[in-house]
Amino acid sequence: MKPKFFDVHTHVNLKPFKEREHEVVERSLEEGVWMINAGTDSETSLKAVLIAENYKEGVYATAGHHPNNVLKKEMDVEKIISVSSSEKVVAIGECGLDYFYTKDEDGIRLQKEVFDRQIEMANMIKKPLMLHLRDGSGGSAYSDAISMLKNRSLFGGNAHFFSGTIDNARELLSLGFTLSFTGVVTFTDSYDEVLCFPPLDMIMSETDAPYVAPASIRGEENQPIYVKEVAKRIAEIRTEPDEEVFEALVNNARRVFGV
Repeated sequence: MKPKFFDVHTHVNLKPFKEREHEVVERSLEEGVWMINAGTDSETSLKAVLIAENYKEGVYATAGHHPNNVLKKEMDVEKIISVSSSEKVVAIGECGLDYFYTKDEDGIRLQKEVFDRQIEMANMIKKPLMLHLRDGSGGSAYSDAISMLKNRSLFGGNAHFFSGTIDNARELLSLGFTLSFTGVVTFTDSYDEVLCFPPLDMIMSETDAPYVAPASIRGEENQPIYVKEVAKRIAEIRTEPDEEVFEALVNNARRVFGV
């Protein structure tokens, strides 16, 4: 059954959903929402896979090590590679660079090393990357990541929760990366210009649940089902027909992640 909406980056595998994972997933599937649960370390990557393996279709996973976790724990390379062998794993990540919280040179250097290793993993298993990029006082994570991806990333991927500039968007698009947008677009116009920049076949929708709930439920728990509101707002901002945008967002996700 073809989905009507696709949440390409969510976290039903994290603690806020503990013991409610299947309730949340099934509620979404009943409303025609497919999803990808993103791993943030080896444990949450495994959890994402275990959730996905309960469903024949519509629920997928990524395996990776989040940049904000590199100072908290060492990346378990072997376990992530093992987890990524599951047919439910559609990308390596979320991985990348985050200079909002990490500002010191040693932390940034370590983030780059871990990110570089995950680019290698993605190339090795022939899967795309799920990028986490966030600028901050530590510098431009987008610029540094783009430099690392050039001539290194072989299978492209998606820049989740895109918050960069149009120049950043242009460079990522040229490398074959799509851009996905969250519920933030429902309560601020800060993303309107960059959201209108890419061609329709290079953008996707996500919730990043349980974070960044859309305007209608701000302050409450976000869930994959609310990606519908993101998709509707994307169509509104781009002044394109709803059904055309909804279909493109689904088709883009299925193309990039091979599902």
